[in-house]
Amino acid sequence: MEVEISPLQQKLMDDLKRAMKGGDRVRSSVIRLTMAAIKNAEIARQSSLNDTDILGVIAKQVKQRQESIESFKQGNRPDLLAQEEAEMAILNAYLPQQMSREEVIAEARRVIAEVGAAGPGDKGKVMPPLIAQLKGRADGRVINEVVTELLS
Repeated sequence: MEVEISPLQQKLMDDLKRAMKGGDRVRSSVIRLTMAAIKNAEIARQSSLNDTDILGVIAKQVKQRQESIESFKQGNRPDLLAQEEAEMAILNAYLPQQMSREEVIAEARRVIAEVGAAGPGDKGKVMPPLIAQLKGRADGRVINEVVTELLS
């Protein structure tokens, strides 16, 4: 049985080989953890992930680093803070360029017009297509805030 490997998974494997040859322990560790998270997601789903799904997994990893960074700032742990920031920078390199709030607003307006949403009660019609469209390129909280503002 041939396992389908997405282009992004191939890039991760190639980067892991390069990091190991170059002795970059942080990069190889982060890539290994990310590949394990992808594997776990595939097992949970019982199918291979495409690049969009993999970006979702990477975005989740970034979000975990972000939360750790906030905790370490509050706990005054600069040693751990630096490590998490370095890991987050490595992961961010795999994500597409994040959209600005203005770009999210423009996309949200377009989707609102498409589905004919008129008020806060129509948020459920707007969110699923918008989130699917912006997956990996915009934070879910920002999307939610923008839609809430535009519909109120």
